Formats: sequence, C-alpha cells, structure tokens
Amino acid sequence: MEFTKGHGTGNDFVILPDPDGTLDLTPGLVAALCDRRRGLGGDGVLRVVRAAKHPDGVALAGEAEWFMDYWNSDGSFAEMCGNGARVFVRYLLETGLVAPSGGTLPVATRAGLVRARVEGADVAVEMRRPRLHDAATATLGGLTLTGAAVDVGNPHLVCALPAALDLAGLDLTRAPEVDASVFPTGVNVEFTTPGGPVDGADAHVLMRVHERGSAETLSCGTGACAVAAVALRDADRETGVVAVDVPGGRLTVTVTPDSCWLSGPAVLVATGTLIPDALRP
Repeated sequence: MEFTKGHGTGNDFVILPDPDGTLDLTPGLVAALCDRRRGLGGDGVLRVVRAAKHPDGVALAGEAEWFMDYWNSDGSFAEMCGNGARVFVRYLLETGLVAPSGGTLPVATRAGLVRARVEGADVAVEMRRPRLHDAATATLGGLTLTGAAVDVGNPHLVCALPAALDLAGLDLTRAPEVDASVFPTGVNVEFTTPGGPVDGADAHVLMRVHERGSAETLSCGTGACAVAAVALRDADRETGVVAVDVPGGRLTVTVTPDSCWLSGPAVLVATGTLIPDALRP
C-alpha cells in the first residue's frame, strides 16, 4: 500500500491513493495507521478516490473528479476537514492527478463541494460560511466555559477564555465535557484568547482545539473558520479577515457575504510503502 504523509500547520495526515476505491479501509486499519508508535502517525487519513467510485461522493461526480474520503484518527468519519482539504489539493497537484489551471479546483467531500486555489506556498479552500447557533458550555477539569455553537459543515463550540486564564496552560489531554443533547454526534471544542494587531487582518485570535475523534491537534481548519466567525461577530462585523494562530502556525480566514476562505501552508513531507498486515489490530 502506497502512502504519502502531509500536514497543514502541523495538522498531519496519512494520504492513501485509491483512485478506483478498491482499498479495504476499515476503522481498525485507520486507527492503526494513525498510531504514532506502531503506525505512521497522523490526525487522520485522507483517501484519494474518484468521486464516481465512492458511494459518498458519487452524487458530486459531475462537479468534481476527486472525493476526499476523510477519517479521524480513531477510525470514525468526519464531514469535513479544512486543513485536510488543503493537503488533499496539494497532493492532487504534486502527483499530477490534476493540472494547475490558475482557477479554482473542485473537490467532493462529505460536507459537499469545496473549491480550492493555490496561493504560492499556500493553498486556500472555500469553506461553508460558518453559521452561529445558541450558546452552550464546555467543562474542562473544574472549569466551565460558555461558548458559541458554530456549524462549518461539522460542529464546533468556540469558548473564549477569561483574561486571567493562560491558553497554553489548559490541559487538553482529555476531551472537554459537553451537553450530548446539544451535540449528539460530538463536537470540536476551540479555546481562544485575543492576539495583538496583525497587518491586513481585522482581528487576530490565538486558538487551541480538542478535535472530535482525534484529541488535541496542532491545528484545525474548520475550527479556525468557526473561531473567525465568532471574532467577527464580537467585533460587530459580518465580514472580514481574521488571523488565527494555532500551535502549528498561522491560518488566515476571510469571511465574505457568501463564503469563507481558509488559507495557509500545505506540505507533503514523505512518500513510501506500508505493510497493511503489520498494522492490523
């Protein structure tokens, strides 16, 4: 089985080319692949498959040739992964599966069609415009915080820390407790503090995230979009540019009246061959 390893601001993925959808990919195998001691290690798996060859992508086959079959590191599915989509596009371009056109590149996902464009060393993807919902709470240790529920094609809860609390000091080794009636399929929880002014940005936010199905990660693209939407709301703005600093680097989110663009570096770091039988649990 061939693989490539890539990351977007430290959010890392095992990429499996499977154009015709013939790989026997199971939750157990995905979890074994993502194991950082016995496998290749990753926050998730990106299977590269033609939309027409995957049941979750076939409805979009007329609009996009390639479907991003994304799996969390625990073997569960996710509707969308912003950094994963950016790395996925980098892989398509670097391997010649698509040709650079100077325009946008469509990719099919479980959250629908997304479009991407290359911006030098960065890749930007057009995400669903975040939708803010009612407030909800997350409990971390003895700390309970009220946050904003945000839909970016997958569920998020954005919690701003009180000024007295240090973002770097949070213990995210265990998942925050949330109301299962509000988030029946789980939720990605972002913790934020404001940052200083950044040239070209209307707001600047520092973020850490505990991702549903993957624990704490160095970055989360959809989470950055959710955080940006809350930052703009708090600034009494409906649109704007937000710099979001995550432990793995900086992402830039541009919210327009109709869309949300997520931009940042997307890097391929290794290719090779793995032995599936050695990974099976």
